[in-house]
Amino acid sequence: MQVNHRHLYGLEHLGLIECLGHQLESNTAAAFLKMQQAAVSDGLDIQICSAYRDFDKQQSIWNAKASGKRVLLNKESQPVAIELLSSSHLIDMILIWSAIPGMSRHHWGTDIDIFDANQISRHDLRLISQEYQADGPCFQLSQWLDSHAHQYGFYRPYQENLSGVSPEPWHFSYFPISKDYINNYHIESIKAVIADSSILHKDVILERIDALVDEYVFRVAPIPAL
Repeated sequence: MQVNHRHLYGLEHLGLIECLGHQLESNTAAAFLKMQQAAVSDGLDIQICSAYRDFDKQQSIWNAKASGKRVLLNKESQPVAIELLSSSHLIDMILIWSAIPGMSRHHWGTDIDIFDANQISRHDLRLISQEYQADGPCFQLSQWLDSHAHQYGFYRPYQENLSGVSPEPWHFSYFPISKDYINNYHIESIKAVIADSSILHKDVILERIDALVDEYVFRVAPIPAL
């Protein structure tokens, strides 16, 4: 599969189509709609709360957290004060829940954050793990996806002890396409993109870039066997 490298880093959006108010890679969109329809008979209304994000959008999220304009959460989803954190520690804290711009799978249009609209509204959704655990509004959805998502080409790339990113039970990737994207990801290219950006603390990011890419881009859960 030939991959446009600017697309990998969120600088261009190629081959994306509109799907329920979001932009998705065309094969991903078709597979999602099939999965969504299949879940209806089990009382689930699978909806997307986040899909494609370009570099500038990811940069705005990153910079808001790095500057204290947006709440920074720890692994327990509790707010963290950033005032006493070093640049390196602040980067690590942001990376618990948010990717460095250019290093997000949401740039590809193959990855989606989903929830059960029959149980919780988009307005009330916080995207925290407790919402997908027992007694959470999306627990039934999570169990259904455990059994069925792979049949439609989706899986969770961020799983406990299998990924650098913290477990995200709401995040699913369309692996028939995303596997080719990650195989074409180049560290020298992302170095150049970050160096030319307005990302806060980019000098420290560039000092650590090799380890950060290994941990937060390449270390993901293995694709399930079909």
